[in-house]
Amino acid sequence: MKTILLAAALALAAAPALAQNAAWAQPAAPYRIIGETYQVGTAGLSALLIKTPKGAVLIDVGLPQNAALVEANIAALGVKLSDVKLLLTSHAHFDHAGGLAKLKADTGASLVSTEGERYALEKGVYPGSETTKSFDFPPVKLDRVVKDGESVELGGLKLTAHLTPGHTKGCTSWSWPVVDRDGSRHTALYFCSASVAANRLVPEQYPGIVADYRHTFAIARSLPGDVFLAPHPEFFDAPAKQARLGKPGPNPFIDRAGYIALIDAQQADFEKQLARQQAKR
Repeated sequence: MKTILLAAALALAAAPALAQNAAWAQPAAPYRIIGETYQVGTAGLSALLIKTPKGAVLIDVGLPQNAALVEANIAALGVKLSDVKLLLTSHAHFDHAGGLAKLKADTGASLVSTEGERYALEKGVYPGSETTKSFDFPPVKLDRVVKDGESVELGGLKLTAHLTPGHTKGCTSWSWPVVDRDGSRHTALYFCSASVAANRLVPEQYPGIVADYRHTFAIARSLPGDVFLAPHPEFFDAPAKQARLGKPGPNPFIDRAGYIALIDAQQADFEKQLARQQAKR
């Protein structure tokens, strides 16, 4: 079943913008994943809210039109928009960063990302495919740049950036400590993505993209984290895991094996796509 889900997720990520999954903008109720980490996105796209004593952190928003849905879900959890202090992003594609400008304007939060994402975020474009206007999104100013291994902190919570380029030049995975209801301690890992999606590998979407993918696959299995999360719920089987929350047994989102399976699947797909694009040259 997991293999089927991963194949479907990879196919979804490769779909053109104009053929996006309807679930990407489908409203969904927020829910607690583990500790103070909550899903506040739509049925088909992740947006993670992390509560701290000094305010909240939001990672990703989704499509531009998802901003209002995410804001409603944040309010439903009893969090004021003005309490959202930090906006983080996995990567600057329209289906994840599209609503950042609206959330930044409405919350006053600082936006944190990597230097590799600055151009895409501040121009609202898909680098290397600027003429594909369906990939555009409202531009947003970057307030702080983090480097690989650097952390941001709020209310005693430390979130660490892990540069995992390829899917985008500055693709960033984030990890942070979480405590489950039984008191057990874990590390959440929000893996950016290493799918090929709409990227060209030959000729390169951006200079060095193939080397970046290979770097990410070389380090991905050593990234910390046993609570596996990702920008697309299908990547980490979120609907099925949500249905098992509260039932006997460990929290279903504690799934290191599922993370490794995704990396294996995305690496195999990358090699297939690279060979296919090379053969066409």
